[in-house]
Parts: sequence; C-alpha cells; structure tokens
Amino acid sequence: MGYDALLWLSFGGPEGPDEVMPFLENVTRGRGVPRERLLEVAEHYQHFGGVSPINRLNRAAIAAVEKQLAAEGVELPVRFGNRNWHPMVEQTLAEMKADGVRRALVFPTSAYGGYSACRQYDEDIERARAAVGEGAPDLVKLRQFFDHPLFVSAVADAVRAAHARLGDRPDARTVFTAHSVPVSADRAAGPPSEGGHRYSQQIAEAARLVAAEAGIAEYDVVWQSRSGPPQVPWLEPDIVDHIDALHERGVESVVVSPIGFVSDHLEVIWDLDNEAAERAAGHGMAFARAATPDSDPRFAELVVELIREHVEDAPARKLSGFPVAGCTVNGAPCAIGCCEPAKRPSPRPA
Repeated sequence: MGYDALLWLSFGGPEGPDEVMPFLENVTRGRGVPRERLLEVAEHYQHFGGVSPINRLNRAAIAAVEKQLAAEGVELPVRFGNRNWHPMVEQTLAEMKADGVRRALVFPTSAYGGYSACRQYDEDIERARAAVGEGAPDLVKLRQFFDHPLFVSAVADAVRAAHARLGDRPDARTVFTAHSVPVSADRAAGPPSEGGHRYSQQIAEAARLVAAEAGIAEYDVVWQSRSGPPQVPWLEPDIVDHIDALHERGVESVVVSPIGFVSDHLEVIWDLDNEAAERAAGHGMAFARAATPDSDPRFAELVVELIREHVEDAPARKLSGFPVAGCTVNGAPCAIGCCEPAKRPSPRPA
C-alpha cells in the first residue's frame, strides 16, 4: 500500500508570552512537577519574548523537505503536528482524516532511540489515533537516523565551522552534548552487549562518527537540560560542570556541538548559548557553539531518503553497526524493544 502524506511530528513550543505556562503544564502533566519549577523554566522563555524557536524552525524545515520532495518527483504532502503545543497532533490527524488521508509516514524530530526520544512519539501516534477514532489514518514512523551519513556530515561541517570561528585553535576542546535522561530510563533498553540499543550508546556512536568525519582525535560527550529531583541519578557530567572541569585542566577554548538535537529550540539557546557560554566567559575561555543540522540542505535530503526507504524500498544508508530501529506502525514498539519506558518498582504495602 502507498502513502498519502508525511506527518512531521515534533515536541512543540510557545509562540507568545501567554502560551508559556499552558505549554509547560502540557509538558509536565502527570509528573508532579512543582509550580515553582515551572515558573523558573517559564522565565527562560520570557528572555526570548515568550517564544520558542522550535515551531518556526520546524516550519522552515518542512518547507525545505517539500521543496526536496518536489525536486525528486515524490508527491507527498507534509502535515505538521506537535506533542505539547499547537498545532497539536490530534487536530492535525483529524484534519488528515477529513482530507481523505488513509496511510501516512511519520517523521519524528529526533535522531535517536530511548523513551523520550523515540517511544514517546509512538505514544503520540497511539493517542492521536485514539482521539480521532474510527477511520484514523494508519501511521508508520520512520527510523532513527543518528548514524545516517547525511546527518553525520552536516553535524561534522557545523563542528568545523565552529572551530573556524575560534581561529582553528589546535588546543580547542570539542564537546558533544545531548539532553540528559534518568539513568534508569537509559538502562531500560538492556545491557550494552545487546547491540547498542541504549540512547547513551547511540549518542556516543554519533559523536564518534562526527569526530572521525571532522578529523577530531579527542573529544568529550556530556549532557544538559536535566530536570527532576536531585536524588534521582541522571546521565552526567552536565555541560556547565564540564566547562568548570576543563578550565581546571587549563583548557582555554571549547567548541560545543549539541549533537543530541536537530534544531535550535529553547534548551539549546538557553542551556548552551546562555548558561554554558556565560560559564566559559567567566573562566576567560573562548566558546563557540556548533549549529544544529535542520537548517542544512542535507537535512531535507536525509528526510527524503528515509521516505524513499518506504515508498521505493530504497536501502537504508547508515555508518554504524547498530541495528536499524525505530520503524513502528500505529504506535507499536519497534521489534528490538529499544525504547521501552523504565519499569517502576511496585509500591510497598503499607
């Protein structure tokens, strides 16, 4: 069976000051996050007029993909839906049904596996189809692409450009960063011996591939944007703490690549362009942040290649030995089970 559309599925973000708190409440619903913490995060958005760049960047990326599809003669309209803010995926899917879409591909704006980066998008698909009800389009989610040669080359060129902005200092340290997750969530994918299913393993492999492409022999992989109570272990070290450690080692310049992100949404521009950059400046360190890949022309080419894997049975191009994962139908987990949520212990009887 063919496909009638591509659903571009993303996280979402506010586009005005009045939308910030409702958006954050959507993100944290059911997690018991104190309102004080939400107000603290809301202040980050207010530094940018209450606007996250993510929706604007998604629309620009969609336009680039539409242009690439047209150039390659692939007729596939692109629809935009979000998990946490308008356009909400439930409404987008309802509109797709009304327009006669019966089967669509889904491109989630994450290159990696893991619960938050992959499985939660499966849940978005499942929830949206349930909300639309009978006649909801069948949805097939495209695979993870952290090891795709176009992704790797785009990120590597961005790292080279960041080094060039610092004057190509031979002592500049390259640091790759990604969104931290609880250690328990990362371990839920199984032991490292099971083929590299963990989110942290995929981040490490992407960093290795990009460093090799960019000709960088030594680099670090760190984490950012952690949340939750301090007693819960998350992946470490944090980027700001790592900058402190680099300073103590005498490092005078640093290039940071947000390899875990495909676009410059708020957690990139706040955590890196503000907090990390300010900490480096406080130490007198030169700092450059590499661009994310979604504005690179190769990103649109990458998305169309992923589409062709389904539309034309094109071979999957990849640079790692990790299994091809992430293709799901109507929210069902992928076969290798890399993206299951961590199992919580049963409550003890009183």
